[in-house]
Amino acid sequence: MNLFISRYTKSMMCASALSLFLMGCASSPQGNTPSAAVSMAPTPSASAPAATPVPTVAPTPSPTPSSSTSGMSLDEKLGQMILAGIDGYSVNANTQALISTYHVGGIILYKPNVKDSSQLVSLVNELKQKNAKNKQPLWIGVDEEGGRVTRLPDEIQKTPTNQEIGKTNNKTYAYNIGNLIGSELRAYGLNVDFAPVLDINSNPKNPVIGDRSFGANAAVVNAMGIQEMKGLRDQQITSVVKHFPGHGDTSVDSHVGLPVVQNDLDRLRKLELLPFAEAFKQEADAVMVAHILLPKVDGQNPASMSKKIMTDLLRKEMGFQGVIMTDDMTMGAIEQNYDIGASAVKSVLAGANVIMVGHDYNKVVKVIEALRQAVQNKEIPMETIDQSVAKIQKLKMKYKLKDESVGAADVAALNKAVKQVLSTK
Repeated sequence: MNLFISRYTKSMMCASALSLFLMGCASSPQGNTPSAAVSMAPTPSASAPAATPVPTVAPTPSPTPSSSTSGMSLDEKLGQMILAGIDGYSVNANTQALISTYHVGGIILYKPNVKDSSQLVSLVNELKQKNAKNKQPLWIGVDEEGGRVTRLPDEIQKTPTNQEIGKTNNKTYAYNIGNLIGSELRAYGLNVDFAPVLDINSNPKNPVIGDRSFGANAAVVNAMGIQEMKGLRDQQITSVVKHFPGHGDTSVDSHVGLPVVQNDLDRLRKLELLPFAEAFKQEADAVMVAHILLPKVDGQNPASMSKKIMTDLLRKEMGFQGVIMTDDMTMGAIEQNYDIGASAVKSVLAGANVIMVGHDYNKVVKVIEALRQAVQNKEIPMETIDQSVAKIQKLKMKYKLKDESVGAADVAALNKAVKQVLSTK
């Protein structure tokens, strides 16, 4: 890892110098309890810029997650390795089964799951209540990137795109945006954000990243992305940086098909991997791996199923010790080219700790059953499952995750905070 960091430090120095010279400076983008008291944001980490205070909802105490896998059944362990999408505005029979029968460790919500503020709070509280009998609390997360990729209710004033933030090159502003988004998620009882995007927008024809990126300059993406990550973290939101090893030079949208990128490791180390290397130095908790094929690195498997990328590059060379998640396995990049169950097995064997299945109850079940069969057939060693579950538990414990209900979100206070932060640009 030291050699890697050294190599990246040299690359970053070059990138930063070039930046100063040039600048002088998952999914597709689409009765509640009484109102809780509004409090100020948690104290920022020592390395973060001073934050603009934003409101949060005071938590209700509940049990913390367990730190041991010894008392868990195979089904409970496999469930922890799944992030599942659900249908509708409330908990239906399929969602109930995912929680009670399959013990899924996390739920991802999309815009079709969000009607308004009252409904979102009710849904999140209901999910947590249904999960109360399980041994581990739920991750409930969204892709809240800002700009066009937002899952929050329409009553909430939107935050700017990452591209707009990148143009300011203002670290304090980027931190404040992350802290603001974190406070918004907390207000609705959410605890995971699949953000920030650390992709460098190096291909102007890229159909999927575009203004979701902080820009085409590695130093700017580094600075803005890391501060946004810290802002989220200081609001006790688990941040999942994405899309490793870099989705910025693709010409195909992975929601539709499988992008093929002809970059070798040398090129990746000099550009695409720089923001991720910095995030890992700053103790990023989780990383999402993209469905992109890099023939000059692994000609057989997309990154989300590649041992060369997830184990050899991400774990061994870059030294990442956190949780590795796949992007949504129901995206066209996987579904049009591979069997989803076999893909999930391959991903786990390659090094993924969490498999995201963002749509379709039957597909979630298919993935879980494929993983169970692979363990029973000794294709996946039990040790591999235990190691993944231990990492998941460790991360849930770090953030003191609890299945606690929240009160009604104070929309007026949240919108006031948005305006306050936007004024700091």
